[in-house]
Amino acid sequence: MPIRAVLWDIDDTIFDYASADRIGMSKHLENEGLPDGYDTVGQALVAWRAITDVHWARFADGLTDFQGQRRDRVREFLGRPGMSDAEADEWFGRHVVHYEAAWSLFPDTVPVLDLLAHDYRHGILSNSSLINQERKLRTLGVRDRFEAVVCAVEIGMSKPEAGAFLAACEALELAPAEVAYVGDQPDIDARGAVEAGLAGIWLDRQGLGGRPELIRITGLDELPALLRSDTRFGAPSTFG
Repeated sequence: MPIRAVLWDIDDTIFDYASADRIGMSKHLENEGLPDGYDTVGQALVAWRAITDVHWARFADGLTDFQGQRRDRVREFLGRPGMSDAEADEWFGRHVVHYEAAWSLFPDTVPVLDLLAHDYRHGILSNSSLINQERKLRTLGVRDRFEAVVCAVEIGMSKPEAGAFLAACEALELAPAEVAYVGDQPDIDARGAVEAGLAGIWLDRQGLGGRPELIRITGLDELPALLRSDTRFGAPSTFG
């Protein structure tokens, strides 16, 4: 069965989240001052990313909601567990101003979307919220590239749950076997997609390697040839 559509992750796949988060937090700390417990901005940035990973995983596991994970990140980062919701929201809101100012797509995103536009349909599956990701895609100028945007907050399931991938396939009215999923996380994205019946592709921009059981690319420029490969994905697409 040929691949007829590509589902995309957003953060650190088509959108350079890591750079925006690093630049945005650096600017934020210049204004706010370095919190107690950190000797350098670099040390604080490493801690912020680690704290983000922990609380995002809690959100993905259903242990907190989207706003809750933001507040918990702020409280842990600042070492203020008793911080009120309003205070945490205000602090995070000041960070968001700098974070959004640093938003950018990866350089290979639009060229590859252009190359695939005629032969494949496109959608989004993100472990975030619709209001957050719709705004991001519109700000970055690519919302009209995607027929559907499906997010964990609205469907009540998150990757790597099979139900999340299947919900996105349903939004495109395609069988899982007709859909490829591209994301930067080997387990949450690629393995989860494969277990749900999709063609899962790990975008390993860092060149970490390993995981020979997964289909891996190191840049989106490798994607068009891979999708059209008879040996790995079946016959070339007939869509369009």
